[in-house]
Amino acid sequence: MASPKELKVTLVKSKHGRLKSHKACVAGLGLRKIHQTVTVKDTPENRGMINRISYLVSVEEG
Repeated sequence: MASPKELKVTLVKSKHGRLKSHKACVAGLGLRKIHQTVTVKDTPENRGMINRISYLVSVEEG
């Protein structure tokens, strides 16, 4: 069985002044500071959070 793919998510814009639900998505992905990069599993839940805050983050596969 192949291991789940991973995504590298980088916060590129500030979370300050954003909607509460968008801040929650940033925190849910484990991001705290601008230009911080985290690796998360490619799951529908993580994809949903990334789609919601797509204007704040950049995503790389791998």
